[in-house]
Amino acid sequence: MDLEEAFQAVGEFGRYQKRVISVLILLQIYMACQSMLIVLVGAVPDFQIEPVTERGGGDLTQSVTFTEDFSSIVTEWYLVKQQAYKVSLAGSLFFAGVLIGNVLFGPLSDKIGRRPVFLTALFFELLFAYGSALAPNYEMFALSRLLVGMMNGGMALVCFILCQEYVGKSYWALTGTLTNMTFAVGIALFAVLGYYIRHWRNLAAAANSPGVLLFLFCLTLPESPRWLYSRGRSSQAERVLQNFAARNGKGRVTLKLRRVASPSSSETSSSGLLLLATHSVLRCRTVVLMYVWYACSLVYYGLTMNASDDKGNHYLSVAMYGLVELPAYPLCMYFINKSWSGRRKSLASFLILAGLCCLLSMAVPVSGSLASGTSLALLGKLMVSAAFNIVYVYTSELYPTVIRNAGLGVCSMSCRVGGILAPFVPSMKVLHASMPFMVFCLIGVTAGALGLLLPETLNKPVAETLEELSTPAYQRILESQVHLLEDDHLSKRKELGSE
Repeated sequence: MDLEEAFQAVGEFGRYQKRVISVLILLQIYMACQSMLIVLVGAVPDFQIEPVTERGGGDLTQSVTFTEDFSSIVTEWYLVKQQAYKVSLAGSLFFAGVLIGNVLFGPLSDKIGRRPVFLTALFFELLFAYGSALAPNYEMFALSRLLVGMMNGGMALVCFILCQEYVGKSYWALTGTLTNMTFAVGIALFAVLGYYIRHWRNLAAAANSPGVLLFLFCLTLPESPRWLYSRGRSSQAERVLQNFAARNGKGRVTLKLRRVASPSSSETSSSGLLLLATHSVLRCRTVVLMYVWYACSLVYYGLTMNASDDKGNHYLSVAMYGLVELPAYPLCMYFINKSWSGRRKSLASFLILAGLCCLLSMAVPVSGSLASGTSLALLGKLMVSAAFNIVYVYTSELYPTVIRNAGLGVCSMSCRVGGILAPFVPSMKVLHASMPFMVFCLIGVTAGALGLLLPETLNKPVAETLEELSTPAYQRILESQVHLLEDDHLSKRKELGSE
């Protein structure tokens, strides 16, 4: 039998897989706290600058007095005026680290396995995150954020892949959506945590502590059966799937997977990144997906940072920009599973709508009505959040298992470039007040249009190897063989019943 038939035999989403996926999904809350840490830890309270005359001379110095009841790296190291750029720099260093982690850990997990890379990255992320809370100076804090970002980039990527590869393909959209939805909830929960813990070091330590418990649960996770199968290790994949069946309450299930050839010498000697550039089908998909991921990230983070200039309760603002994403996920689940919309059209539509919301926000005042600029910015973030969720699921279906993590790693790398550049887009207001939204509009619309060039994957078989991707006829032959066997089995049962 092939892998999808095996999942149907052992349970595509049985009770054991539900427990495993629950741990991985809860880990999204921890990742959200780390990604949003600088928003509260680097918050700038109201302050006053007063001139002070030095004794014994006429020189004037300035004294900075903070007037709010919370601490941050700004209050501890006086990162105001000429030093204010260091807050944004720390946030950019985190995303730069995520970029590096995507490049390093994506291909590595395709080569040596999902589980060891995932656990190693999570362990060191916990370690470096405590280093952020204990940093004696800004330089050490900034370095720790870079290292946390590297581990977060690798771990988050593999975590998402495992959520897909532990279950049958028909549940990929569900697990992918739940993963991204929980990340949005994590942003809101981090705002609540920050409201009650006002000292930034205590907040950083508290945000990191749940990861320790989740790491202990993750130690029991098995290797991905899909990765084992794609590497030609069918017997090990069978044992993992039989363990799934036993824990799902199906007893001992006899499995015999169709043997696939081990990765060819060209696949093993060449890096996954090189294959993405040399393989004709993968190259075209990767170029389009890299721009789509870049656009999603730039618009997503750019809208958040642009709207963060609004006055009001800082913690409520952070929570709102997390909770506004939640309606996007039921919309995704509905549209991407409909034959008339599917993955491709849904992705393009949400990106184009996000761009149009940004365009409309330039024509209305910032606040004062229901259709205010702020409301349209929030609606734009809802739309781009939906596109972000779809592109995760869609990308994992467009790449074969043997190179899936490398493909997601490169796309996520492009995504982090958008995250690094996003803080600079709101600063374009100095040229014209509407310039940031014009940039968001153009990028969103062009990315949506390019997304239409990708093939649809709804109800299509997932390629496990490069050979299956390159020879669609091979897939059709396998599918026809399966249908013939099913028809033959049904005819025999009818004959026995008539006798």
